Amino acid sequence: MKIAVTGSIATDHLMSFPGRFADQLIADQLDKVSLSFLVDELVLRRGGTAANIAFGMAQLGLRPVLLSAVGADFADYRSWLERHGVDCDSVHISEVAHTARFVCTTDTDMCQIASFYAGAMSEARNIELAPVADRLGGLDLVLVSANDPAAMIRHSTECRERGYAFVADPSQQLARMDGGDVLGLVDGADYLMTNEYEKSLLQSKAGLNDAQLLDRVRVRVTTLGKQGVEIAGRDIDTIHVPIAREMQAVDPTGVGDGFRAGFFAALDWGVNLERAAQVGCLLATLVLENFGGQEYEVRRDLFVKRLAESYGDAAAEDVRPYLLP
Repeated sequence: MKIAVTGSIATDHLMSFPGRFADQLIADQLDKVSLSFLVDELVLRRGGTAANIAFGMAQLGLRPVLLSAVGADFADYRSWLERHGVDCDSVHISEVAHTARFVCTTDTDMCQIASFYAGAMSEARNIELAPVADRLGGLDLVLVSANDPAAMIRHSTECRERGYAFVADPSQQLARMDGGDVLGLVDGADYLMTNEYEKSLLQSKAGLNDAQLLDRVRVRVTTLGKQGVEIAGRDIDTIHVPIAREMQAVDPTGVGDGFRAGFFAALDWGVNLERAAQVGCLLATLVLENFGGQEYEVRRDLFVKRLAESYGDAAAEDVRPYLLP
């Protein structure tokens, strides 16, 4: 399949707070909160939703096309992604802005407080999908992940107009969208990706119940944190997949991106939805065990072994033929 991944590319500034945010927040004082957290660690990592997803797909043998807007400071990051199998030929380079920045602090409960500076990402609304399709000889799937909101709506609209299958993945940008924007993003999507809270927020803003939502999208994939993943669709029985076994949780940044990379890479292989979700959950766990969304490596034998430990030998044997040696 020819897969294009749209969304953010960013530099992640990741910090660790050796306590619980919840212990520092007073319920009846939240309207005047003013806090500073003394952190123990600061690491800089490559990130951004689209870049993380594309990197994960490449780790599983695909060659996804990355579509985003970055600054002139992207050169080293570009080299990293291309060395790992990501097509960066359609990335837009801004002449005036720097690549986006994500600044995030994580506590011992894996809760996060973060800020995001868009920078060059605001120019993503100028990116058109058709030239990419012309360069590749077509597009089989477009992932519309968190990005400049106007860019996300433009990409979804173009997918509908040109007949490209697409994934609506609003993520953090739901907070910036009203009901009309939400409908413009998700209507006609082959897949809708959210976590449990985002699903509720999306339905509230769009005024849709579960049945009405599935009238607009073909398959709904909802991540449930420690409870795993739920998949529902118009003509399928609801599927629930538990999380994969973890060795040690380090940092949750990019975990959702890892799931998406594994899920859609496995669908590209031709496996069923349940098996694809299992691959996604294990890739998400690899992300969780490292600082940053691109600090892991998929090693075939170990990946198969861990898949068997979490989901059984049949799952491992189904996936083994598709993993690079």
